[in-house]
Amino acid sequence: MIKAEPNMEPEWLEVLKPEFGKPYFNELKSFLLEEKRQYRVYPPGNRIFAAFEFTPFSKVKVVILGQDPYHGDGQAHGLCFSVPDGVAKPPSLVNIYKELSTDMGTPLPASGNLEKWAKQGVLLLNATLTVRANQAGSHQRRGWENFTDEVIRQLSARHSGLVFILWGSYAQAKETLIDTSKHVVLKAVHPSPLSVYRGFFGCRHFSKTNEILLSKGKGEVDWSL
Repeated sequence: MIKAEPNMEPEWLEVLKPEFGKPYFNELKSFLLEEKRQYRVYPPGNRIFAAFEFTPFSKVKVVILGQDPYHGDGQAHGLCFSVPDGVAKPPSLVNIYKELSTDMGTPLPASGNLEKWAKQGVLLLNATLTVRANQAGSHQRRGWENFTDEVIRQLSARHSGLVFILWGSYAQAKETLIDTSKHVVLKAVHPSPLSVYRGFFGCRHFSKTNEILLSKGKGEVDWSL
């Protein structure tokens, strides 16, 4: 399911190569092989590292951090909050789109596929990259967090002027991995229906991100979909 070195964009492969030989990563591979024997696991194997394929390391401008993949059939495809074309938009993504439309004055997107953002330098990273079907959080604390924490550390260390968008307490706990003297962190409650009215609506993170990028001499993100 995961090779010795995953199929990944070459820049990322070089940055993350030390992780692939560490004990936690070998244990993670064994765990996933056993999970795959007994259960359905999402996303498909060839999409686990999709975030790293669409957004090369040197092109990252923005990081949006999610928790773990959607656990419903056909939903997860390797980008946080995103679903493939033709798949119904989950409630959190519906709320993200509502805020996007209000903030940027754009129509509500028809598709839940966020690949367009990823191709513009928005790394759509889940902290856990796989999940057992219909069991949210089932692959947490199995090693993925070690890997994705290192992703955040490397981005923080090797880049400057990135925008990290952290929605909800889980994502915000990752702020300790970010050098905030070099990067900008935008925080709000999670876009889940349970919390969206406590500060997600009105956060204006899309327009604020573009203002920050422009102030640092970087190109804006075209958030329209």
